[in-house]
Amino acid sequence: MSVSDLISLNLGSPAVLAFALGLVATVLRSDLRFPEAVTSLLSTYLLFAIGLAVPFVAYRVARSFVGISVADAASLAAHYESVSAVTFSAAETFARAAGTLEEGYLPALVALLEIPGIVVAMVIGSRALGGGNLRSAVHEVITGKSIVLLVGGLLIGCFANQSGIEKVEPLFRDLFAGVLVLFLLDLGTLAAQRLRTMKEVGFRLIVFAIGMPLVFGTVGVFGGSLAGLSVGGAAVLGAMAASASYIAAPAAVRVGLPDADVGLSLGAALGMTFPFNLAVGIPLFHEIAHSNG
Repeated sequence: MSVSDLISLNLGSPAVLAFALGLVATVLRSDLRFPEAVTSLLSTYLLFAIGLAVPFVAYRVARSFVGISVADAASLAAHYESVSAVTFSAAETFARAAGTLEEGYLPALVALLEIPGIVVAMVIGSRALGGGNLRSAVHEVITGKSIVLLVGGLLIGCFANQSGIEKVEPLFRDLFAGVLVLFLLDLGTLAAQRLRTMKEVGFRLIVFAIGMPLVFGTVGVFGGSLAGLSVGGAAVLGAMAASASYIAAPAAVRVGLPDADVGLSLGAALGMTFPFNLAVGIPLFHEIAHSNG
């Protein structure tokens, strides 16, 4: 399968098209927006269903290249050294559609990789600022609903008997793709709103939001290949490494780094990195994994 075929496959998926619709609708000033209760329900469903930390690099690049404050740099590091569950879901769906994914345990990595990067970034920010409520931030991350749902879903899936799993399988497997489409539609509207925040910082933040995923994603792909993962598995791992958190990280940053502009980090993570990974990153990492394999 050629690169153009992979990109076409990804861009033609209902989930990506729904995200694009949300972007366009918001740019056109449509009143399309899900109620908070619906958004929360969609997030809860996705996290429960799917139930690399190198923050020093991201922090240093944010400080020296982007030129933002210590708190904002630590906030960016926290967002970019965690992982996005939705990006993982899109990458896994893509790899399965391409017929290259063999591993069934990758959802477990989402829960394992989401926490460390945030915690380490909080440590960096706390030390650089000469204090900080680190204990509260760590507690916020570990007890946040995203981690609880991911870890809880994994534990339930591990200990539940087969007959019990079969009863709920239509809800948490068959409906997953449809719920993901709705969730991405809502994220499209939010991403368009966050793009305005990025204009205040300028071009360097855009370079950061695209450059970091390319570097981390490529490293993740090669790491997955060296670990013996399939082409699809290495591509999914690369997409996870390239992703940025916009659920657990913002909650932790608000507590641990009260001086940080969370909107700035969300603007980069959700307004640039997320759509880049959906449209370009996922098929690109798949092609790198295929060439490396």
